[in-house]
Amino acid sequence: MLSKRATSAAQMPRKVVLVIFSGAKLLDITGPIQVFSEARFEDGTPAYKIEIASEPGGLITTDAGVVLESVRLEGVFAEAVDTLLIAGGDLAASPNASEALRACLVKNVGRPRRIGSVCLGAFTLAQIGLLDGREATTHWAVCERLQHEHPSIIVKPDAIFVVSDDVWTSAGVSAGIDMALAMVEDDLGHAAALTLARLLVLYLKRPGGQSQFSFELRRQMQDARGRFDDLHIWINDNLAEDLSVPVLAAAARMSPRNFARVYQRETGMSPARAIELIRVEAARRLLEEGSDAVKQIAHNTGFGDDERMRRAFVKALGVSPHDYRGRFGRMTPGDSASVS
Repeated sequence: MLSKRATSAAQMPRKVVLVIFSGAKLLDITGPIQVFSEARFEDGTPAYKIEIASEPGGLITTDAGVVLESVRLEGVFAEAVDTLLIAGGDLAASPNASEALRACLVKNVGRPRRIGSVCLGAFTLAQIGLLDGREATTHWAVCERLQHEHPSIIVKPDAIFVVSDDVWTSAGVSAGIDMALAMVEDDLGHAAALTLARLLVLYLKRPGGQSQFSFELRRQMQDARGRFDDLHIWINDNLAEDLSVPVLAAAARMSPRNFARVYQRETGMSPARAIELIRVEAARRLLEEGSDAVKQIAHNTGFGDDERMRRAFVKALGVSPHDYRGRFGRMTPGDSASVS
């Protein structure tokens, strides 16, 4: 694996190349550029040198109609490239990269210290085989497509970004900013990244702690016919109660066996998993907006104890409730000794 933190006594700026193409999403490009352009070494000098490249070079029109000047991608490798990032395109367009772009990337893929993608750019990395056997993510709307077209990839649909050795992938659009900030932290350290996050008015970390979308949105999309809408309202009103399959089946006026089968078919998940995610979602809102201690929230949302809630949070979001509140909510004195 390549070295994660290349250092130099002279503190030379690291070269970051954003790879674009006709129709590339503007924020996929400008978001990471803004992060890298603001990053500084301790002496105040720029930490990164940024170039925008395309396979043919020249003027490239983005999805927003903004025209960007680019250099030829082949030419950027004349000097060392630290980070190569592939932008994504519009969701309505084909995510397939041009043959010429794929050929150029295949030829040079081993040269950057670190390579990554923003949003649909993951498809380009997948098409050149770079994501085979790796965990990766992309925009939530096309995660299933990425998994279907490239079954060897371990797709993480809820992640904001995923790091697999020296290959990074981010979710949709603004998640590229989170990933770029994490790269800065990896390169320059926590203090430098925290200073940068404050300057840009950003969270320093959103590493799965805020998933791409909530259980409720996922449930609405999958249960399109709304067969269990009333049940889900009832569940949210009774989170602290027994929500076993027999109880849910009775509330839905179905037999337990038929309920479990139909619920799985209609929503894409088991009743037990759905209950756990609904409870996590409710606990998230309380952690963000309220001031109750974590133990009290665990009780109110039906987890029973904070350790059980901690395990559910780590499984669903990748962070503990205590860490989640530290990033997105208000800390209370009673939380200082919580399990994290």
